[in-house]
Amino acid sequence: MNNDLPTLGVSLDVARLAEHRDWIMGAGRDVELRDPSYPETLDNGWRQLAEQARSVLDGYAGRLGVHGPFMDLSTMARDSLVRKVAMDRFRQGLEFAAEVGASHMVIHSPFAALGANPFTRHSSGPKLDEEVCAAQEALGETLSLAEENGCTLVMENIHDTNPGPLITLVRSFGSPNMRLSLDTGHAFIAHRLGAPPPDQWVREAGDTLHHLHLQDTDGNADRHWEPGDGGVNWFALFEALAELDHSPRLILEVENPLRGAERLRRDRLAV
Repeated sequence: MNNDLPTLGVSLDVARLAEHRDWIMGAGRDVELRDPSYPETLDNGWRQLAEQARSVLDGYAGRLGVHGPFMDLSTMARDSLVRKVAMDRFRQGLEFAAEVGASHMVIHSPFAALGANPFTRHSSGPKLDEEVCAAQEALGETLSLAEENGCTLVMENIHDTNPGPLITLVRSFGSPNMRLSLDTGHAFIAHRLGAPPPDQWVREAGDTLHHLHLQDTDGNADRHWEPGDGGVNWFALFEALAELDHSPRLILEVENPLRGAERLRRDRLAV
């Protein structure tokens, strides 16, 4: 169990790094660069952006990551050409990660369940086994490249209402370079449909949890509000985090990270 207050990190575009540099460098905060998630970035001079990031973060000794491509991508599409596009984009994302020295890349969960019952789609059995095998086949090359680059893929909950299948999928790769990412806002939206709250995700994931996107919401949409503006129980979440024997990356994925960080500091949950 970790009794020290955790240090918050931040998700930013490269263009906003300079304005947050002192806050980042002063505490050695984890940083996640959003730019590789944008297809227009990957198609138009991303190496210049990577060089800019390295320049702004000169002397940085924290844990750096990137958000990988996700827009319009499906890793479990039936169409092999669609899957190929996803893998090509992931390769580009990992190239960006290597260029800036990033040690994690966020990818999205491939599960897309529709319905209010969090356990209908993914009860244990052949259906889940088939989907796990399909995801392993689709992501095998991407994972190998990440391992070669010393980068960990963190798979983020998106439409997932039941933590079990996503945790099963992550663990099925049997690699320390495939881990879970928990988005608190996504989990809270699912909680409104009867799924476990974000703190329960933490407890179920255990040592599989490598990374969190911290954001708040009212449960009606993916708001990316600062902590305290929505319904997430932040005290319960940080209590669960304190029970872990490791320190996941806590990335504020909000418009005003300084405001969000100040609220969590004021509540003595993080610094």
